Amino acid sequence: MIDLRSDTVTKPSQAMREAMAAAPVGDDVYGEDPTVNRLQEMAATLLGKEAALFVPTGIMANQLSLRAQTQPGDEVIVESRSHIVRYEQGAAAALAGVQLHWVTGQRGLLTPEQVEAAIRPKDSYSIQTKLICLENTHNSGGGSCYALSTIEQIGKVAQTHAIPMHLDGARLFNAVAATGVPAADYARPFKTVSFCLSKGLGAPVGSMIVSDQPTIEQARRFRRMYGGGMRQAGILAAAGIYALEHNITRLKEDHEHARRLALVLQKIPTVSLDVHSVETNILVFDVRLQSLGRSAADIIAALKQAGVLINALGETTFRAVTHLDVSAQDIDEAGQVFAQVLSR
Repeated sequence: MIDLRSDTVTKPSQAMREAMAAAPVGDDVYGEDPTVNRLQEMAATLLGKEAALFVPTGIMANQLSLRAQTQPGDEVIVESRSHIVRYEQGAAAALAGVQLHWVTGQRGLLTPEQVEAAIRPKDSYSIQTKLICLENTHNSGGGSCYALSTIEQIGKVAQTHAIPMHLDGARLFNAVAATGVPAADYARPFKTVSFCLSKGLGAPVGSMIVSDQPTIEQARRFRRMYGGGMRQAGILAAAGIYALEHNITRLKEDHEHARRLALVLQKIPTVSLDVHSVETNILVFDVRLQSLGRSAADIIAALKQAGVLINALGETTFRAVTHLDVSAQDIDEAGQVFAQVLSR
């Protein structure tokens, strides 16, 4: 089975498993797990920040970052199709008590002008904007990448209004691989940055938050509150260390595979896809299902029966994601399956 549903389906390699098995451990709630501490130091250094915190999931990383920088009743600017809006179960309202101000970007990317316009006036009538969140790469935008200059301009807007910024960098290293911009440069305008170890980097679980030391201490306290304190977590952290040491540069292969598949999909008459929009490892495409006389569920089922797994994002929109467990041969085989299923 060729699994293109997400890069979260990757399995740890044998070498990663060996690193996990050999990891020295301690009680991380007491700050005594040497492997967790090493991972946190690596992450902070890599992104040019003072400190980092290892957490179980990307959602927790985002939500702790929001909680550590806001108070109940504050407002947070987010892109309308961002992960924080669509896939985090309303956690911002339920856990941090904040209101999300949705702004619709182009392929998920906001402009400085849009952010400026969304900031509330400082008066006694308006809810106050206390945080600006960007997502890079943007999942629902098809793995789209921010230009560093755009982020810097948004950062200047935020600085003018004395509003901190958070980056949902779940796939930040895909943006790094695609643009050549160092992770620390991308991270510089943000007070907090989250990134996942469990997506394209191939670790089985875990995400990181990086920030200044006081903010990380706040996030650590809230991690405990949210039930995210882990004990001998070095076994998991070792996978993260291996991922950072071995799996960043190879992300370009996933991007090449995505473009390779996009070229095949573009030739199928029922498919609408802009090949030039495929920047990283995520392909979002539309299928003219009416001409096939089938529903999205029918297409998903037919592809699965033929050996390919993908996800539907809507009534006619689908997503395929390449990752380290998908080879060039898999991509060619998947392309043949797509051509057969979507041409009937």
